[in-house]
Amino acid sequence: MLSRIKSSGAQLLSIQAWKIRLVFFGGALLVGLIAAIFAILCDYANDWFREQSHQSTYLPFIITPLGLALLVWLTRRVFPGSQGSGIPQSIATIEMSDHEDRSRLLSLRIAFGKMLLTIGGLFSGASIGREGPTVHVGASIMYSLGHMARFPSHFMERGLVMAGGAAGIAAAFNTPLAGIMFAIEEMSRSFEQRTSGTLITAVVLAGITAIALHGNYTYFGTATIEVELIGSILLAIVVCGVIGGLLGGFFSFILVWGSQRIAPMQNRWPILIAAGCGLIIAVVGLLSNGQTFGTGYEEAKQVLSGDGEVVTGFTFYKMISTLASYLSGIPGGIFAPSLSAGAGLGAVVAPWFAGTPETAIVILCMAGFFSAVVQTPLTSIIIIMEMTNNQTLLLPIMMTSFIAYGISRIINHEAIYQALARPFIEQANARHKSKVPESNENEHLV
Repeated sequence: MLSRIKSSGAQLLSIQAWKIRLVFFGGALLVGLIAAIFAILCDYANDWFREQSHQSTYLPFIITPLGLALLVWLTRRVFPGSQGSGIPQSIATIEMSDHEDRSRLLSLRIAFGKMLLTIGGLFSGASIGREGPTVHVGASIMYSLGHMARFPSHFMERGLVMAGGAAGIAAAFNTPLAGIMFAIEEMSRSFEQRTSGTLITAVVLAGITAIALHGNYTYFGTATIEVELIGSILLAIVVCGVIGGLLGGFFSFILVWGSQRIAPMQNRWPILIAAGCGLIIAVVGLLSNGQTFGTGYEEAKQVLSGDGEVVTGFTFYKMISTLASYLSGIPGGIFAPSLSAGAGLGAVVAPWFAGTPETAIVILCMAGFFSAVVQTPLTSIIIIMEMTNNQTLLLPIMMTSFIAYGISRIINHEAIYQALARPFIEQANARHKSKVPESNENEHLV
């Protein structure tokens, strides 16, 4: 017992231990600050494009294709590694053991490019979110700080990536608990107890920083719902879970399948592909009266609050626009667009259940669709609850999320971010294999 106390005291006073804590906690504060600034700039870009598209219905046919083409050129020429959501890159680096491989996907240059190009995507009207990119930015910042501090251990680098990604979710959604669960459920399939305390503290610090700058807001406002008996909405739970699971699972399947099929064409004609995707986004925007441009945050909030409504077919329009945005090759996430697509689905399903509050159905559809897309039901449950500041629907949200998750697993045996991370891991393995013959040849010559 005495030896344990001495060991704990020595660790508490250790310079190396405090150096590690300083990097984790200081990095978390920095991630929270940058995430808050990133959110403000993304909202401005989103609002600017909407204003322009309202003034001229056909302006997106110029801005969106040209904007996406320019962004893809910058992504490939100036900021390689910054494309897409950023969550697959963060997950892939956890599986890597080589610093050079990780640095190809996590760096301060990539973090800057990720923010700049995501903002550019929203200025161009792309259907993307900032939450996934914030994970990538957070992981890049924490990893870079750890490298500057010269942490030698592979284990410590992995912990830094996890903490940075989790802090990014916490700061982006203003949901610290979701950040912790995201690190456990998505970024690491086995959560190491040795890093749990430090990681949780880092997430909380990032969340506090975001709250200090934004105020204690809820992402989609406050939804007040009274549901006395679970049996009264049991049928709605099943319907929302099944429909959300089917549509969300289909969406994630098409996104992964499309990413694999379009990759060879992107290598040959990246600018042309991006411009074509931009044209699709503009056409869908015209058909949806401009509601599919941007994150979809406003549409989801209006549906939840009952202050507005979305066009017929909004969910399908949003899915198409988000697929085109992701497959174009620009940086941008799918979290916010998926949540707004789920809200649109709720607006369609709600009239089927006249005795159930409409907002309750919308929340259940959001939970079902989002859980099916990302296949992280616990994270989805916490995000939905924290974003809407609603605990009365905890059990219905849980049931809906797990039904949708189960259906999505039938459609997609591999979670979307794990599938999208695989090419990055395979590329790293291929680089290592290509070095082996060269090494053997040199040995033979010697």
